[in-house]
Amino acid sequence: MRLSLTTWNINSVRLRIDLVAKFLKSARPDVLCLQETKCIDDAFPLKRFKRLGYEHVALNGQKGYHGVAIVSKIPFESTDIRTFCDKVDSRHISVSFGEKATIAKPLVLHNFYVPAGGDIPDPVLNEKFDHKLRFLDEMKACEPLHPRGDDRHILVGDLNVAPHENDVWSHKQLLKVVSHTPVETEKLKAALEAGEWVDVARDRIPMSEKVYTWWSYRSADWTVGDRGRRLDHIWVSRALKEAVQDFRILRDARSWERPSDHVPVTVTLDV
Repeated sequence: MRLSLTTWNINSVRLRIDLVAKFLKSARPDVLCLQETKCIDDAFPLKRFKRLGYEHVALNGQKGYHGVAIVSKIPFESTDIRTFCDKVDSRHISVSFGEKATIAKPLVLHNFYVPAGGDIPDPVLNEKFDHKLRFLDEMKACEPLHPRGDDRHILVGDLNVAPHENDVWSHKQLLKVVSHTPVETEKLKAALEAGEWVDVARDRIPMSEKVYTWWSYRSADWTVGDRGRRLDHIWVSRALKEAVQDFRILRDARSWERPSDHVPVTVTLDV
């Protein structure tokens, strides 16, 4: 079975539901993982998704902030929500696929929205940055995020860290900017290594190439200078490394009318 899966920080699902529909009608992924949905579960536009063919939905939302969701053409076996840093702030949801989706071997999917961390890269002066660092530490230590052997797991989301030099437009200029500071990049890499995850983008695209998924709203024209960062990630467990068939970043979505500052990132696997 071939499975296509997209992750996208939509920056308000209700505000941008028409953009989501445009993408789904064109790309038709089997599963869509959204971050920063910014709505309570009862306000999520379920009917619109069901009309588009996405009848299976797992939600972890809150009013006005954060929020994650997984919408799918294929049914889930189970869903789960984890909290990090003792905060109930809707930053994680996971689902498993199996017999109901005619997938012979179980497949677990985690969808994350890691804290952005504010503007000051000092955990003493900035509680938001401290929260981000603690969140990354907890991801590293979280046993369910340590797939081993034949475990078939996928971790996606807006992880809010651009870990490598060519994941940002200027490594030197962004070393003291939140999302690319050494302490953040080291902690994200530590979480990746603890779980023995494969970073799909960097497994398929040479480290020498620039790769971005986010461009700031602060630039009047995001294409000028192409000052992006790779904040949105897809990781797979070792057992799925050879199953990856395709990987795409839809840069054009950043030019859509009233866009998110993030663009959809899609992986296709033989499962």
